[in-house]
Amino acid sequence: MKRSAELLMKILALEFSSTQRSVAVIDAHGTASPRSLTEIIETGGRASKAFELIETALREAQLEREQIDCMAIGLGPGSYTGIRSAIALAQGWQLASDIRLIGIGSTECLASQAQIEGITGRVHFVIDAQRNEFYLAKYEITAESIVPVEALRLATFAEILEGQKDGGIIAGPEAPKWFTGARLLFPRAPTLGQLAATTTDFKRGDKLKPIYLRETNFVKAPLPRIFP
Repeated sequence: MKRSAELLMKILALEFSSTQRSVAVIDAHGTASPRSLTEIIETGGRASKAFELIETALREAQLEREQIDCMAIGLGPGSYTGIRSAIALAQGWQLASDIRLIGIGSTECLASQAQIEGITGRVHFVIDAQRNEFYLAKYEITAESIVPVEALRLATFAEILEGQKDGGIIAGPEAPKWFTGARLLFPRAPTLGQLAATTTDFKRGDKLKPIYLRETNFVKAPLPRIFP
């Protein structure tokens, strides 16, 4: 990710990759540290009132849509439907107002969120990938630094338990559901916006793609049955 000391101004961040969806407005004006103006959270289920979340966040931040300079989108991995809806919103917004777009992986967001919440050391971030697999990424986290240790990949339950023998904490959305002693941790929109405030890696809407490690396979539908 391209980093820059020149900060953006008003950032609208959308993190829809988990069952806790959040929208935040970040003020990154000048050289001061980026400041979160508001965060709106929706939990439970798979449906998302995305436009309502955005309108509420803008209203609480006392901003109009036209004042947003950039949108930051969590690209996952995670809820494919949630991520796609966030990307679609960003694409439409850019077509209407030509704002800047930034896509950030949700495991990077999780690592920064862990640091904020004081989770340090070797951290194994796990996200449900369905099909009896998990997305797994490992980071070494201190109060001052975040260092990737193992790149994002698909892993089985057994592989994650085996990898934890070297020590470390398991964390992630719904992680305690599968792993004893794991930390519940969600990627959050304010953290996503903070990360976006230090990058100039802008994308066109059509270049934003969900992080999905499996190959896309299409199965041809069988011919319709013909009854005599």
